[in-house]
Amino acid sequence: MELKGQVAIVTGAGRGIGRATALELTRMGADIVVAELDRAGAERTAAEVKGLGGRASVVPTDVTSRADLAAMVERTRAEFGRIDVLVNNAGIYQAAAPLDITEAHWDAVMNVNAKGVFFACQAVLPTMIAQKRGSIISLASMAGKIGNRNNLPYNASKAVVISITKSLALAHARDGIRVNCVCPGFVETDMWTVVAREQGALLGLPPEEFTRQRRAQVPLGRLERPEDVANVIAFLAGSRAAYMTGQAISVDGGLVMH
Repeated sequence: MELKGQVAIVTGAGRGIGRATALELTRMGADIVVAELDRAGAERTAAEVKGLGGRASVVPTDVTSRADLAAMVERTRAEFGRIDVLVNNAGIYQAAAPLDITEAHWDAVMNVNAKGVFFACQAVLPTMIAQKRGSIISLASMAGKIGNRNNLPYNASKAVVISITKSLALAHARDGIRVNCVCPGFVETDMWTVVAREQGALLGLPPEEFTRQRRAQVPLGRLERPEDVANVIAFLAGSRAAYMTGQAISVDGGLVMH
């Protein structure tokens, strides 16, 4: 119960990595704020948190809206009185060849995956600064460390997350706030279904064959589970990672070894 008495906000916690993270942080003793647009998914995750004996609050949150992010912080402070952990998990994916990328595509991906991450951090930072403690963990991706011919806005957005992580870690280390990010690989989630369908179509492959080929690239020999990522996020949230900040941790089965 390393996080007993602490409060964690998890954006996009209604499914996938966000849901797995909310549950793992609950097992460590944290109270959970499920910041999520999908009401049904949010309520489902909150019920699972409560089933594990934890406390949960659902706060409808669009991470591209600064008003929503401010309300997320206000609700959390009103209900729990503190914010110890922020997990920036909310994200979207859309594939396209470079010459087919529209301004709307670029803006949609960047607004959620990059702008949303920064302004969520900005929203919680005053509370964490006042507390003189806090841990922020953002979902980047192996995509932020490599290139991809059909993935440019997504890869760029995740590279931005890595850069935001390093800059905020430097800016707020003296405030007792640690800022890190994790870089997953091929994770079996609803988003992977979209990846396999859209990238497969661009490559002339059915989704099942695209997935088979990607699985074959993984040195550890399997696709990633949401829990594989959640376990590392939970470690970064807790005191065992007290001397880690500004890091982009690869959790990808060995796909990117640098």
